[in-house]
Amino acid sequence: MRMLEQGTITIHTENIFPIIKKSLYTDHEIFLRELISNSVDAIQKVKMVSLSGENAGEIGNPEINISIDKQQKTISVSDNGIGMTADEIKKYINQVAFSSAEEFIQKYQSQGDGQIIGHFGLGFYSAFMVAAKVEIDTLSYQEGATAIHWSCDGSPEFQLTESSRNQRGTTVTLTLLEEEEEYLEPARIRQLIKTYCDFMSVPIKLEGEVINKQTALWKESPSNLKKEDYLEFYRYLYPFQEEPLLWVHLNTDYPFILNGILFFPKLKPDMDVSKSQIKLFCNQVYVSDRTEDIIPKFLLPLRGVIDSTDIPLNVSRSSLTNNRTVRRISDYIAKKIGDRLKELYQENRAQYIQSWQDIGTFIKFGVLNDEKFQKQVEDIIIFRTTKEIAPSSDTPKVEVQSGADDAWQDVTADSDKSETFPYTTLKEYLERNKERHENRVFYCTDESTQATYVELHKNQGLEVLYTDSFIDTHFISFLEREHSDVKFSRVDSDLDQTLLDDNKAGEIVDPNTNKTRSEQIKELFEKALNKPRVNVRTEALKSDNPQGTPAAMILLPEFARRMQEMTAMMQQQSSLFPEDHILVVNTAHPLIQNLVSLSQGSIIQESGASPTGELVNSICNHVYDLALMSQKGLDTDKMKAFTERSSQLLTQLTEKF
Repeated sequence: MRMLEQGTITIHTENIFPIIKKSLYTDHEIFLRELISNSVDAIQKVKMVSLSGENAGEIGNPEINISIDKQQKTISVSDNGIGMTADEIKKYINQVAFSSAEEFIQKYQSQGDGQIIGHFGLGFYSAFMVAAKVEIDTLSYQEGATAIHWSCDGSPEFQLTESSRNQRGTTVTLTLLEEEEEYLEPARIRQLIKTYCDFMSVPIKLEGEVINKQTALWKESPSNLKKEDYLEFYRYLYPFQEEPLLWVHLNTDYPFILNGILFFPKLKPDMDVSKSQIKLFCNQVYVSDRTEDIIPKFLLPLRGVIDSTDIPLNVSRSSLTNNRTVRRISDYIAKKIGDRLKELYQENRAQYIQSWQDIGTFIKFGVLNDEKFQKQVEDIIIFRTTKEIAPSSDTPKVEVQSGADDAWQDVTADSDKSETFPYTTLKEYLERNKERHENRVFYCTDESTQATYVELHKNQGLEVLYTDSFIDTHFISFLEREHSDVKFSRVDSDLDQTLLDDNKAGEIVDPNTNKTRSEQIKELFEKALNKPRVNVRTEALKSDNPQGTPAAMILLPEFARRMQEMTAMMQQQSSLFPEDHILVVNTAHPLIQNLVSLSQGSIIQESGASPTGELVNSICNHVYDLALMSQKGLDTDKMKAFTERSSQLLTQLTEKF
């Protein structure tokens, strides 16, 4: 074979290979992605040459073939693309990304990998991470071109000779290093193709079998896709997951090129909302799932794909370089998500409500972190309410926006379900309750522990909003800042006058003590509890059935409770039940009235003790413990004491019979 040239790769390349092997490409497996990407580019170039009218001969069916020779310890990537001449090999391979290589090396050594900004011209050299020797056999499309063989063992030395290749295209053959022989296993190669090259438009063959999917759904026109297409794509990307709630198809070419499909998943308790679930592609080549710099923080739990050639990557494609384009893309994605949610709310509110438990967290987090997004969606934030609101007559349906613009669709709900949707916006709530309690919002944060308080409000015709997601503690504070004229009151922070029977003037005064019944009850509980930090209040709760109301309730004043919660959060510990709280004793409850009568009939024995008085004290403590229990205010020691006291109290009561 005639030697055409022997020489040294130019521009101080003795510095390039250590960088490639040790630092530039830290993930060795991407060598296959880079070689296949080069092959796809070569195939695209020969198509362009043919379309331009230049004579490229018969184009044939484009394909990339991967072959493995375990005996020789080689892996080859072959294409039928445009090929290269000897001069082109010197230009694209020997000179290493043209004359900028020296500047590149200097910049790399002084600033580190994270600061390198470049193009993908160095992708070919990733082969030297896994290979002891790299060879190229190539034949250019140009008429009369000579087939060329190039080889290099990872040193600055290379050889350029004639090749026996007789078909247009290029084959890159790697003789693998001993520690990289895992890439001689077909299963490993299949896995790499599925990860990085599955959606490349050119068929990739291994052992004669096409192993890549080829079709990138996000590159398709939305008007040509159906609901099942999107669902099938989601299942392919995320197998064994529940169906997504809805999705957005991104498609724009100005002021940047961006395609993608983003899905709203059902949220799981174990989902890490700080980690991106979205896959980043560049020209259908998988790059990374580290999209935190592109996707707004509040949308990180979304799933799907984004594909853009305008997202700047470092040379190894391993990280993004933050710049204005990235920020504009981030803003664009947030806006399209907001548009999608508004459209769903306006066109299919029933479906919007059905999805709210999951998408509500996205929206609230977005509102707290993104002012533009807040303005976009503030009118579609909804709350579950105690007010029963009939559903709209609209049947949840699949919606498609046709044309060249973005498309969106929903997962259709069961149309035969007959149910109410007790959800409302804050604006609707305030308007509906203007005459009853203007600019006052009653809310509940725990449906279980605050059930008694909610029921009291409902019985008196007061509407309560449920704010029971983990983010709502912060969201209520945000709403108060946004609506400074509105007072937000948790149902257990105080009792509205509407809930109370205010006829204290008619209370009977005991002639023996010159005290009202309310005053007597207050004294009974203060003496029995002996807790100076507990403020005992007596109130008569309104009810048509006093027996159905609580005998006592714990109130946690709004300001003090929030201060304690904030302190606990800053100290990164769970919030303890506050020692300072209010015990409201319901003077209208039969148990409390009987308790007063029982206390008045107590007889002090010679020992100075009164069995009836002890029983009254036990009942007072029992009533207090029950009020604490409804607020989850009993810790382990208090629960143990409550259990013992309950047994003693029941024993005392049974001894009376």
